[in-house]
Amino acid sequence: MENQLIIQDIFIYPIKSLGGIRLSEAVVEEKGFQHDRRWMLVDDEGMFITQREYPQLALLAVTLGDNELVVSHKKELGKTVKVPFDLASGPELTVTIWDDQILAKTVHSDLDQFFSGFLGFKASLVVMPENSHRKVDPRYAVNDESVSFADGMPYLIIGQESLNDLNSRLENPVSMDRFRPNLVFSGGTPYLEDSLREIKIGEVEFQIVKPCARCVLTTVDQDSGVKGKEPLKTLSSYRTISNKVYFGQNVVALQTGQIRVGDAISER
Repeated sequence: MENQLIIQDIFIYPIKSLGGIRLSEAVVEEKGFQHDRRWMLVDDEGMFITQREYPQLALLAVTLGDNELVVSHKKELGKTVKVPFDLASGPELTVTIWDDQILAKTVHSDLDQFFSGFLGFKASLVVMPENSHRKVDPRYAVNDESVSFADGMPYLIIGQESLNDLNSRLENPVSMDRFRPNLVFSGGTPYLEDSLREIKIGEVEFQIVKPCARCVLTTVDQDSGVKGKEPLKTLSSYRTISNKVYFGQNVVALQTGQIRVGDAISER
């Protein structure tokens, strides 16, 4: 590598498609970072709900409290609910995320009321029990890994230089939160992550398994909840392969442990 690669940012997104949280350190688990996308909103048929169809979900910020998540509206102060980590009042239900049907538990009816009121239709907050196993696509799994409610893979890594390169092509630069990475590193050249395979972050080993295909969610401004055309339009002009637009790399963890902002990335 030309120069040292350093972990610049660590992010988790506890409730799928709501706001992310920047951490200074995180616990590496098989399914993804601890608390990452262990909760999800579903409609009355158990189908997952995301910013793709409901970009206003970007207006719901999530923070970590003491043994709980705190969800608050970015524009309407005082509109806040708390989600205790250990709350799963039931009932159990089968939920659908992409091609997977898995068992989840509803968290609490009071929370369903909050999210239903926000969205304008009946929605439920569900949590993934520890004993619920959603398998990573076997074409990309290394050790038969399971994944959380993330789109398909436990981790996503992007180099800051890749975003810098994209922004140099845009009239209005975008921030990294459009791409919802778990790991952002500084150093290296644009799209260096495309050429990495087995890496070590601090003392924890990871394997990069496939490029990440991007969708319209990247066009949602995470501060306003408004959907546009960029940066997907520009990205598609130079990052398209077989009709898919790629930005970032999907990753699995080869072991558990803890990593921190400032940790060096080395190739194994």
